[in-house]
Amino acid sequence: MSMRTPRLVHVIGAGLAGLAAATRLQRHGVQVALHEAASQAGGRCRSYYDRTLALTLDSGNHLVLAGHEATLDYVRTIGAADELSGPSEPAFAFMDLAARSHWSVRFSRSRVPFWIGDAQARVPGTKVSDYLALLPLLFAKPGRTMAQTMRCDGPLWDRLLRPLFLAALNVEPREASAELSATLLREVLSAGGEAFRPLMARNGLSSAFVDPALRMLQHGGAAIRLDAPLKEIVYDDAAGCVVALDFESGRVPLGEDEAVVLAVPAPAAAALVPALQTPQRHTAVVTAHFAVEPPSGMTTPMALVNGTADWLFAGAGRISATIHDAEAFGMSDTLDALAPEDLALRIWADVAQAASLPAQPLPAWQVAREARAGFAAVPQEELRRPAARTRWTNLTLAGDWTATGLPATIEGAIRSGRKAADLLLETRMY
Repeated sequence: MSMRTPRLVHVIGAGLAGLAAATRLQRHGVQVALHEAASQAGGRCRSYYDRTLALTLDSGNHLVLAGHEATLDYVRTIGAADELSGPSEPAFAFMDLAARSHWSVRFSRSRVPFWIGDAQARVPGTKVSDYLALLPLLFAKPGRTMAQTMRCDGPLWDRLLRPLFLAALNVEPREASAELSATLLREVLSAGGEAFRPLMARNGLSSAFVDPALRMLQHGGAAIRLDAPLKEIVYDDAAGCVVALDFESGRVPLGEDEAVVLAVPAPAAAALVPALQTPQRHTAVVTAHFAVEPPSGMTTPMALVNGTADWLFAGAGRISATIHDAEAFGMSDTLDALAPEDLALRIWADVAQAASLPAQPLPAWQVAREARAGFAAVPQEELRRPAARTRWTNLTLAGDWTATGLPATIEGAIRSGRKAADLLLETRMY
C-alpha cells in the first residue's frame, strides 16, 4: 500500500488547542471528528451568558498581542480577524494604586527600541541604563528562575516588567522560568514594538476563537460531538499505534489511515497515556466582572500595581479585573471560605480607584475562580512538559501544557494544536 497522510483524525478536546488542530487538518483535506467531554467547546477560553449581570461574559481575561502570529493566523483562518481589536498605538496603561499615580509606556514601532531613550515614553523614574538589566535574560539557562538570572527590583521591574510578565506567566515572575521569559522577550524584540500592541476580543472569546471555528468545521463536514468524554485509549504496542477509542457511548475502532490528536488538560492526558510526564503544579486565576459602564476615554487593558487586582479590562457595560497567581497572593486556602461578596468588594475598591468611579455602592458583580488556569511556569514544571510527538505513530499531543516554549497562553495553545496537526500531516501511514 502506498504511503499517505491520515484520512481521518479524531481530535479529543475542543479547547483552543483542539480547535486549532482540527481547523488546520481540515484545511489540508483531512476528515475531522471532534470530541469534547463538556457540553460546550472552548475549554478555558470561552464566553457564557450570566443571568445575574444579564451580560455575556468571558471565562477569563486573556491578553493577545499583535505579535502573536499563530493567533492572528488562526482567527484569519476561521474568518474572525475583525473580532480582535485594540488601540492603534503599541502602548500599555499602568496605575500604582498605593501612590495614586497613572502612566503609560509607549513602545516605538521599529525593532530599535527608541522609546527607551524618550523620557515621556519609558517607565517614569527609570534611566536608559536601567534597561540593560534585561540583557542577562536573553542568555537565560534552562532550569533557572528570573531572580537567578537578572535583577528583579527597582522602578523598571515594579512598574513594567513584573506586571507584564505576571500577565503572561501567571506566576510570580521572580520564581518563573527564565527560559520561558526569555522566549517572550526575544519574540517581542525580533518583531519590534508594533508586536506589543494589545488586542482584545471585542465581542467575547467565543465570538473570536470558538464559534467561527465550529462553523468552519461543520461546513467542512467535520463530525462534532459534545458531551462525549473519552474513557480510554486502546494501544497496540507491538504495532506502535492507537487502535481504538473508548467513549462512554461506546468503542470507536481506528483504521490504518486514522489518527488521534489528544488535546485535553494535562491531568486527563496523564490518565489516558501510559507513562506520560506532565506538569503537576497549576496556578489559579480570579476574575471579577462588574456591570458598570466604563468611563468615557478609559484606557484598557490597564496594569494595576500595589493592589489586589493585577489587570483591568473594560467592555460595553462591564469592567473586569483579574488576579493572577492567586495562590501566591495568599488566596488559595481561602477561595472557598472567603465570601464572594467580600472578594468582590476588595477588587471593586481597586477598580473604582483606577476608573475614577464611586467606591459605593457596589455594582452588580460576578466572581469566577479558575483553580487550574494553567501550569505553573516555573523551571521544575517546564522540564515536565512533553513533546507533541509520542511513541505511537498515530497519536500526537496538544495543549498549552505541552512543550511549546511558551507559557500557558492563547498563543501557546494554538501553536500546540498546529504542531500536533502538522506532525500527523507529515507522518507516513501504511
